[in-house]
Amino acid sequence: MRYYYIVAAAGIGKRMRLDYPKQFLEYKGKPIFITTVEEIEKNSKVTDIIIVTNKDYIKEVKEMIKKYRLKKVKEIVAGGKERQDSIYNGLKLIDDNDSIVGIQDGVRPFIKQNYIDEGYKKLNKNSTISGVVVGVKVKDTIKEIDKNKNIVNTPKREKLIAAQTPQIFRTQILKKAYESAFENDYYGTDDSSLMEYIGEKIEIIEGNYNNIKITTPEDLVFLKQKE
Repeated sequence: MRYYYIVAAAGIGKRMRLDYPKQFLEYKGKPIFITTVEEIEKNSKVTDIIIVTNKDYIKEVKEMIKKYRLKKVKEIVAGGKERQDSIYNGLKLIDDNDSIVGIQDGVRPFIKQNYIDEGYKKLNKNSTISGVVVGVKVKDTIKEIDKNKNIVNTPKREKLIAAQTPQIFRTQILKKAYESAFENDYYGTDDSSLMEYIGEKIEIIEGNYNNIKITTPEDLVFLKQKE
């Protein structure tokens, strides 16, 4: 069986207020997404890595992959308008429907090997689940609001999980979920939501609060502390 990984590195850094994509932020002397890819490449089961990036930076990414000698990166493809479009561009390159595919945020560099290993173990052991998602229990009380910013509901905290990546799925079913989403003009905020949309069973792997996605200027403070 082949184990693919799609690394989402097509952001533009808007929330970071940067004049270059946030995945090129330097962390420990190299672009942050390279740190993420290096950790995935270390896993002995991962066979193929696909990087989805901004179409204007494909050349630069290819040069970086060569510079850091990342042997498992097989494809670099242009992203789309939304994250969902970008991941699908990568997913379409996988022709082995009997494989397993992981999805990883390029700017979430604190991925751990046990997330990958446990995900593979669960999927290989339990045929009733279609995917696994790393997540952590929500610490804060979450409020649902309306368009006028009035609180309309307070979900029970013990039922809430903050989803992270990696998210790992059976390739054929994930493709089906994406196709269904596009047919119905449904856009989710992560890959798991598309699987849920078609009624698939997804299991949670307990993550770590340090497994953050570098998205806002405040996250840079955390990143500098980890250097």
